[in-house]
Amino acid sequence: MTAIGIRCDAGALTGVGHLVRCVALAEELTSRGVDVHFLSDLGGVAWAESQLAQRGLAWHPAPYDEVGLVSAIRRLGLDALVIDSYTLPPAHSKAVRASGTTVLAIVDGDPRGQDADIYVDQNLDAVLDVGDVRLAGLDYALLRSAVRRLRPLAAPVSSSDRTPKIVAFFGGTDAYRAAPQVARLLADTAAPFEATVVAADASLRAELLAIPAGEGQRFEIIDPTDRLPELLAGADLVVSASGTSTWELLCLGRAAALVQVVDNQIQGYERTLARGYAAGIGRLGAFDDDAVTTLRRLLLKPGDRTALAVRGWAAVDGRGVERVADALLTGV
Repeated sequence: MTAIGIRCDAGALTGVGHLVRCVALAEELTSRGVDVHFLSDLGGVAWAESQLAQRGLAWHPAPYDEVGLVSAIRRLGLDALVIDSYTLPPAHSKAVRASGTTVLAIVDGDPRGQDADIYVDQNLDAVLDVGDVRLAGLDYALLRSAVRRLRPLAAPVSSSDRTPKIVAFFGGTDAYRAAPQVARLLADTAAPFEATVVAADASLRAELLAIPAGEGQRFEIIDPTDRLPELLAGADLVVSASGTSTWELLCLGRAAALVQVVDNQIQGYERTLARGYAAGIGRLGAFDDDAVTTLRRLLLKPGDRTALAVRGWAAVDGRGVERVADALLTGV
């Protein structure tokens, strides 16, 4: 295969998780000499657009229907199409396969009717019961090169010699405005920390700046940044949504406190906590005293942070993109 298309979208409400993992796969494919073309509606999210531009990845408008998609595949001379979407009608993947083009579908549990030659579900304990080629579980986690190159050779040990450094982020758009709620929880711990919190837009920044820090606490509010992997690698504790970014945190060996933001995160959240790969502080909008207690414990007990980091680091080796690219390019 010399040219592969990727059909995924991003937006203020849908977020950027689908795009991020597709970019990770695109990086691996281009490193093998494959031309990659994104057929995407990026919803006007500047950060999402920059992810393609800075990597020199071709970006074309998302075709309106299955006829337009098949036409775009022929016009661009694509050998295969990667689909990663919760909303794309199954008629699109069915039409592409019927045209003789290989389809790889990235799914999260429910395939949502997509018709594919290869199915990938990168989630913990995933089980696929469709397709001839099924790639399921954390061995197929699609992680960006910016994360993979920062993976430590051994799980890090959290130090008690410094004030804990926290990074809190909730995707490129923070559509459900989680950052201020989590910042208030952190302040309520009454434990010392230095926290970097990502504000996805100006209104979130204003709300975060209005949250008072307690004694020994410091908040730094930043815009979305491509330096996030470096910030994560230097953090003692990361607070984030239980989504695709979770596997990045495990790969980096970071102690993580996860938030369940939307319903489709319930299963991943519960499985990750059950394995001891991360701590949980509950559902967004329904935090209770246990959330504050959990955060305070993690801030004050470096041994608890280390235990999470050790288990998480061992679970994700960062080579998932290689395995998925092998399967796509060889058909097995």
